[in-house]
Amino acid sequence: MTAQPIQAIAIGASAGAVQALLRILPALPADYPLPVLIVVHVPPDRDNALVGLFRSKCPLQVREAEDKESIAAGTIYFAPSDYHLLVEADRSLALSWDEQVNHSRPAIDVLLQSAADAYGPALVGIVLTGANHDGAAGLAAVADVGGVAIAQEPADAQVPTMPAAALAVCPSAQAMTLDDIISYLLTLAAT
Repeated sequence: MTAQPIQAIAIGASAGAVQALLRILPALPADYPLPVLIVVHVPPDRDNALVGLFRSKCPLQVREAEDKESIAAGTIYFAPSDYHLLVEADRSLALSWDEQVNHSRPAIDVLLQSAADAYGPALVGIVLTGANHDGAAGLAAVADVGGVAIAQEPADAQVPTMPAAALAVCPSAQAMTLDDIISYLLTLAAT
C-alpha cells in the first residue's frame, strides 16, 4: 500500500518558538515543494514581527497569511497576531476573530484541526515548545485522519509542557528532536 504523498506542513509553537523555528525554517531549501503553515502565540496588542525576522533568514518565501489567500507551494505562512489561521476545504487560508481557544488567538488547535480536515492523510502536523496544552487536540485530529503527527521531544524543547501534552493526548505521535524534525522535513522534498 502506497502512503499518501504529503502536501502540507502545519506547525504550532509558543514559548521558545523563535529559537526552535530558527533551527527548522532556514534549513528548508529555496526549492522546498511544500507550504508550511505556522501558528505562534503572539500577544494580541503587538504586530507579528516574525515575518520580518524569518524573511531575512529563510530561503523560502515568508509571508503573513491573508484571508481567502490560496496556499502556494514553497511558502511559509505565519498567522497574524490576534487572528486564528484556518485552512478551508478548497485549501485556501481563512482568518477568524472567533473566541480564543486555549486562551490563545491564534490557536494551534484551530490550525491543526482545520488543516487535518482539508488535507487528511496528506498533512504533517508538528507541535513544538510551549507552556500550555494548545496543539494537543489538533495533533490528535491530524493522527485521526491518517496524517503524520509529530511532537518535539519534550527533553529537547525549551519549554516541554506543550509537546508533552500533545504526546499524552496523541500517543501515536512521533517524538522527535529538532534535528530529527529537520531531517524528516528534508526527506519530504525528495519524494
